[in-house]
Amino acid sequence: MTEDSPRALYPGTFDPVTLGHLDLIQRGVEIFGSLVVSVANNNTKRPLFSAEERIKMIREQVAGMPVEVEYFQGLVVEHARRRGIRILLRGVRTVSDFEYEYQMAMTNRQLESDVETVFMMPSESYSYLSSRLIKEVYAAGGQLRRFLPDAVHEALVERLASTA
Repeated sequence: MTEDSPRALYPGTFDPVTLGHLDLIQRGVEIFGSLVVSVANNNTKRPLFSAEERIKMIREQVAGMPVEVEYFQGLVVEHARRRGIRILLRGVRTVSDFEYEYQMAMTNRQLESDVETVFMMPSESYSYLSSRLIKEVYAAGGQLRRFLPDAVHEALVERLASTA
């Protein structure tokens, strides 16, 4: 990795941040040298944690890594352009993920032709993991420790217990 390696932007809702997300962040840093993790508020997903809480959780997990964590609103390609970043990092676990991400990447290319999307497969141990699945496992009484960093697990259990 050279000093002029391009940075990439990894956008998402991260509600909550999982070991799968952190795997992609670590591997993204290895490839791009540094990463900007941009936390979005997706109104269609009704997040459990506020954007500020999600940012704090991610920052705690990436401390010491060349990773910036920030909030953004609006179109991700416009956010990337404002930041001077030309690469979007997106995780793809399944064929249905790919179909959705492909449509989004093609739309983004039409909106901002200088921004490229790079798809990364998760490590095998996280290939099935999603924040939505984490919430469903908890609701069904399953154990979550193997999917989340300890601090995130504790915050999630506390939040879900208070909303039950």
